[in-house]
Amino acid sequence: MTSSPCLPDPGSVQRRTALRIGDAAPNFRARTTMGEVQLRDFRGRWLILFAHPADFTPVCTSEFIALARAADEFARRDCDLLGLSVDSLYSHLAWIDVIRQRLGVTISFPIIEDPSMAIGEAYGMVDRSDPDSSSVRAVYFIDPDGIVRAMIWYPLSVGRSVDELLRMLDALQKTATGEVLAPEGWRPGRSVLLPAPQHGSALGEAGDELWFYRERPDHG
Repeated sequence: MTSSPCLPDPGSVQRRTALRIGDAAPNFRARTTMGEVQLRDFRGRWLILFAHPADFTPVCTSEFIALARAADEFARRDCDLLGLSVDSLYSHLAWIDVIRQRLGVTISFPIIEDPSMAIGEAYGMVDRSDPDSSSVRAVYFIDPDGIVRAMIWYPLSVGRSVDELLRMLDALQKTATGEVLAPEGWRPGRSVLLPAPQHGSALGEAGDELWFYRERPDHG
C-alpha cells in the first residue's frame, strides 16, 4: 500500500472553527484499512463518518463491534460507514485483527488513519491548541451530495447507540425533500408532521386542526 498524507483536499471548503449543519463536508485523501479513499468517493450515497481518539480503547471497541454487526442495516438504507481514528494504519490493522480473532467480529468498513489530526482539525473536532485527541468523538451524517445533515458528539465515557444512528438516518432520509418533518422519537411507519404554513391563507385551509401541529400517516 503506498503512503499518502492524511490531508484535506486542496479543493475542499475553507474550515471554520466548527463545521455546521448545511456545510459541505471537507474533502480529504487518506489511507484506510481498505486502501486509499477520498471523501468524494462516497458521493451518490449517504455516509456516516464517525471518529475515535484512539485504538484499543474499551468504549470505541464496543462501538466498532456493534457497527460491524449492523453494517447490513446501513447498507440497506444506501448508507456507507467510514471510521476514523487518530492512530496509525498499522495500529488500526492490529486492532481489527484482535477484534476478529478474539471477539469473532470482522470490521467490514474502512478506518481512516489521522495521526496528524489534520482531518479532525478540518472537521472542527480538534484544535491545534488542544492537549490531546479526546474530543475526536463525533458522528457526521453526510448526504449523497456531500452536505452535512446532522452531527452528534459523544464523551469518552459514553458509547454511541447504533439504534439511534439508524433512527437518525431514517429520519434524515424521510425529511430530505422538505415535504414532511420527523417528530420526537420518529421511526418508519409512524405518523410524520407537516411543515407549519408559511402564509396566512394556509391557516384557513387547516380547518379545525392545529395549524402549527398537523400529523399525516407515513406513506412509506
